[in-house]
Amino acid sequence: MSEILESYAGGRWVAGTGEGREVRDAVTGETVTRVSSEGIDLGGVVAHAKAKGGPSLRAMTFPERAAALKAAAGAVQAGKDRLYELSARSGCTARDSAVDVDGGIGTAMVYSSLGRKGLPDGTVIVEDDFIQLGKEGVFGGRHVLTSPHGISLQINAFNFPVWGMLEKLAPALLAGVPTIVKPATPTAHIAVEAVRMMIESGALPEGALQIVAGSIPGLFDELGGQDHIGFTGSADTAAMLRGDAAVTRRSAHFNAEADSLNASVLGPDAVPGEPEFDLFVKALVTEMTVKAGQKCTAIRRALVPAGQMDAVAEAVAARLGGIGIGAPGAEGVRMGALVGTSQRDDVRAAAQRIAQAGQIVFGDLETVDVIGADADKGAFMSPVLVRVDDADRAEPHEVEAFGPVSSLIGYRDVDHAVELLARGEGSLAGSVVSADSDFVTDVIAGAAPFHGRILVLDRDSAPESTGHGTPMPQLVHGGPGRAGGGQEEGGLRAVHAHLQRTAIQGSPAVLDRLGA
Repeated sequence: MSEILESYAGGRWVAGTGEGREVRDAVTGETVTRVSSEGIDLGGVVAHAKAKGGPSLRAMTFPERAAALKAAAGAVQAGKDRLYELSARSGCTARDSAVDVDGGIGTAMVYSSLGRKGLPDGTVIVEDDFIQLGKEGVFGGRHVLTSPHGISLQINAFNFPVWGMLEKLAPALLAGVPTIVKPATPTAHIAVEAVRMMIESGALPEGALQIVAGSIPGLFDELGGQDHIGFTGSADTAAMLRGDAAVTRRSAHFNAEADSLNASVLGPDAVPGEPEFDLFVKALVTEMTVKAGQKCTAIRRALVPAGQMDAVAEAVAARLGGIGIGAPGAEGVRMGALVGTSQRDDVRAAAQRIAQAGQIVFGDLETVDVIGADADKGAFMSPVLVRVDDADRAEPHEVEAFGPVSSLIGYRDVDHAVELLARGEGSLAGSVVSADSDFVTDVIAGAAPFHGRILVLDRDSAPESTGHGTPMPQLVHGGPGRAGGGQEEGGLRAVHAHLQRTAIQGSPAVLDRLGA
């Protein structure tokens, strides 16, 4: 039996007890590790963060915290080859690993820079100038932001074990709040390895960062009004956690980022032969195949003018036909495996439900040709494109297949396109691919209330565009409704979200000293 994956808890590396939950290689099916938190004192983990990590971080100035964050990210950068190796066993190609590993490192480095340049050389942020509250100007107020005396608990999804952790860790560290990481079990070993690199670097004060591999029963009982919970995962799990007494009664701050039915809209001007047509096809195929479609921002619904359905279907199918599927690193492989066979089976079942609204025009739900691996042992599946016959059918707007699956849906006019976008009931990301400025403006105006981020892609922006599915640390990541109703990143907004805002009233002399 393989060894239990260690957690870093209470200042030491410790393995849970019991048999644990088995994590298998997504390509070969072999056991990679076992995950268990049995026997770990979770109350002690929280106490250690609050007694050791919190006071140490709060004693550091914002620039000192930014420097520590940079050093920690640098340690991950130095060891990223090891993270690539581990990621390959979860089905990731080198391109997939770059999105997660390098993307996470880059995000942390951006936050370090933002903290160094945009935060004061102290421990308190004064938000505004003196606000006069009396006739003579001898009494007024200002707002300050200070570090709470709690923890940041991050509960992460399996698809981005490094980026998902670092994009939450960075603003928490800058805010002076110690972090406890609860990684998703299928890729917990990757997150643990990244934490080990940061701990061994000595960049962070003791207690500033801990990680618990496995379940965390009872940990929410330790949380209250000084604590921050950041969750990434399914809408159902978010709803369950949001209903816990730690949130509903003791007012722990809860932020959720959930999977959503993101869409991309092809403008009526983007006909075959126009650059925007090719940009749309390329973007859709990229979002279907990077990370084997296991991205919370991937394009699940491709909305195209009804008269362009045939042309788009043919172009996408032709491009998907050139995507080699198989073992990461094998020659010709551009898409790896899903994270596990149970995930693959869930995606197949969801895709079958979506296909009830139309027909599969590319791919096969049961068979796939694989390079350098055994299709029966690995968690492989073909990309699947479903052509929806009736745009008003519920399935493509309600069912998410969290894998290499997308629906092709025809719209009549701009109002219909906006209506279909809204059917997703809240999305993390949307995109409009068009050079028609009037069409783009109308789509944005109608769709913005239902989206956390909208990308406009055309021939002018394409050379520097970061793409539909890539959140940028300078911009907010999150979305309304089904997407969780929360926000992450967004530059210093994420740091401020971890801080306590307090209104201070007094004389100008008193208020002038705030933050000094």
